Amino acid sequence: MSHENLTVVLHAKGDLRLENRPVPEPGPDEVLLQMHSVGICGSDVHYWQHGRIGDFVLTKPMVLGHEASGRVVKVGSAVQHLKVGDRVAIEPGVPRHVDEQVKNGRYNLSPTIFFCATPPDDGNLSQYYKHSANFCYKLPDNVTYEEGALIEPLSVGIHACRRGGVTLGSTVLICGAGPIGLVCLLVAKAMGASKVVITDLFPERLNLAKELGADFQLTVKKEDGAQQLAKSVDVLLGAQPHITIECTGAESCIQTAIYATRSGGVVVLVGLGSEMATVPLINAAVREVDIRGVFRYCNTWPMAIAMLASGKVNVKPLVTHRFPLQQAIAAFETTRQGLGIKVMLKCDQNDQDP
Repeated sequence: MSHENLTVVLHAKGDLRLENRPVPEPGPDEVLLQMHSVGICGSDVHYWQHGRIGDFVLTKPMVLGHEASGRVVKVGSAVQHLKVGDRVAIEPGVPRHVDEQVKNGRYNLSPTIFFCATPPDDGNLSQYYKHSANFCYKLPDNVTYEEGALIEPLSVGIHACRRGGVTLGSTVLICGAGPIGLVCLLVAKAMGASKVVITDLFPERLNLAKELGADFQLTVKKEDGAQQLAKSVDVLLGAQPHITIECTGAESCIQTAIYATRSGGVVVLVGLGSEMATVPLINAAVREVDIRGVFRYCNTWPMAIAMLASGKVNVKPLVTHRFPLQQAIAAFETTRQGLGIKVMLKCDQNDQDP
């Protein structure tokens, strides 16, 4: 095994470095992975540019990366279900304690959960990385490493659609056609949504949304009023949507989401913006529009793998840029500039294929 372990480390706000770290040794319940594909998430870029997201503040150097897949190269003594050579997708959130939330099956809400690339926990943007074996999921032969890495954002879409109650015949509005808006679109259609409207400021993103199955695309302008946009959605669908999935975090979009959703419907808040937002809460209350939050995901990897293996969902078009790990800084700059959709880093020098 190579003793080089090139790793992407954020030392402080704006200080991103490539450095060599020791290859870790897996514990009894862990596996050592040779990393293959790691996607760059908006949160990785946000930590790089701002040094914090909300209450999660960078206080010491942290390895970035949490959308990842790799190959098992060493197995801990207590691990039964994985062997050397297995290709796996990594679920980045691992509960540390069996607390009330974990017992209830909502382990994503456990206050002490380990989560890759969220201070103070290191991520997996490196050549070698160890992880809890219970949160590594074997990939079927017909699912690529890149698809495995994309299970992480796909999981956000699955969790959002579950929280919204998307089912056969649902009509859905999705605010924002970035990576998360697009995976919400893919999942909503796979779960049986009959009509999906998606909005964005950028027509090129809406063009991709159309290719991925959106029934209607609505280009918004910054000066558009929330109630005006809600009316436009109503006109496109012929009725107000049952469910709105808000993926931008922008205050104006949350307002639109509430106004647009039909009475008795559901607004799911996925995007993260300012801590405080002025929204038409009374409008939602008197129309019994439920507002539900989303924090990451839980129990989504098996469903995501089944969706990909069956061909029900195709995430391959989301990957628009690829860089070898050695060019990580350029890859981060590409994401920061908002170029393309998903930038993928290739961590195995001997295998740069998807």
